[in-house]
Amino acid sequence: MSRYVSFRDFDWVLLALVLLICGLGVVEIYSATLNTKFMGVHLKQVYWVLGGVALMFGISMVSYQALIERVPVFYIASIASLLAVAVLGQKYLGARRWIKLGSFHFQPSEWVKLVLILAVAKYFADNKGEGDPQDIVKTGALVGIPMLIVLAQPDLGTALTYMPIAVMGLFLGGMKAKHALVILLIAALLAPVGWHVLKPYQRDRLTTFIEPEADPQHKGYQLIQSLVAVGSGGIFGKGTARGSQTQGQFLPVPHTDFIFAAFAEEHGFIGAMGLLLLYFIVLMRLIQNAQTAPDRAGAFVVMGVVAVLAFHILVNVGMVVGFMPVTGIPLPLMSYGGSSVLFMFLALGIVMNVRMRRFVN
Repeated sequence: MSRYVSFRDFDWVLLALVLLICGLGVVEIYSATLNTKFMGVHLKQVYWVLGGVALMFGISMVSYQALIERVPVFYIASIASLLAVAVLGQKYLGARRWIKLGSFHFQPSEWVKLVLILAVAKYFADNKGEGDPQDIVKTGALVGIPMLIVLAQPDLGTALTYMPIAVMGLFLGGMKAKHALVILLIAALLAPVGWHVLKPYQRDRLTTFIEPEADPQHKGYQLIQSLVAVGSGGIFGKGTARGSQTQGQFLPVPHTDFIFAAFAEEHGFIGAMGLLLLYFIVLMRLIQNAQTAPDRAGAFVVMGVVAVLAFHILVNVGMVVGFMPVTGIPLPLMSYGGSSVLFMFLALGIVMNVRMRRFVN
């Protein structure tokens, strides 16, 4: 580590906020899995968080400029890992998304987000792009290739999380409003084609949230139970391990995709708003770090992390309260899952990396 870099410049406030959210997540995972076959996974979540913190400190010591210089190698490795899933991946609920490494299920599509954040940052830092059509096409291809591979797994939710990385890069790169309108027009024209490419269950997810009552026992079941759980929490909630929907096992996967619904039922409107406030402060803290980045690449990296984190929060919470389709996107730092937790801490580690070098010439 450079003699000009010190852990005094580490964002300890950001780390404290993140660990607070993780702590709330562990408690909720414990509550949501009580007396179920998943009982005890909250301990695994603690291990993932501790491992994530170790990785965060480790990656913060490696210059982010050095990581960006090796982006071509990382990008090729990421594509290879996604292709390996099709051959070696474990099939679960009709999809191949994980590679089994001993007792750990590794999801390559999660770490690809980090590679794409670095790749987009490198592109705009090297080319001083201004968001013109050439930049749009190249950025679209850069993000689009792994996105299409993930869609084929099929994993619509994770594939969608790649989009905000490209959007943020083009926005910061100075994409003109007229070009954005053209992209939206093309997307609208291609929407019918994309609709026919989707699997039947994916189409159901994209339409059921509009009227879940039309099929309350099947297609609309998850969303209805989620809405009931959120509503039954009231103002102050029912208390930890006292949620009727959660403890009665009516709420589907309450320790992963629907953890926010379980949290809202047990801690009420006050608790849910408090959690969202924590996320908001974390996002503002990240944006502040982007503003103090020592170079263009550093700012793009941090804002790429902001884009992914904000998208995850927006979609997951929107899904739980019925404003968005059920897409299987986890709530960052709260939902159970090793790949998601490790990715988030690696991303935060690179943010710390940028912050610690803001005074380095």
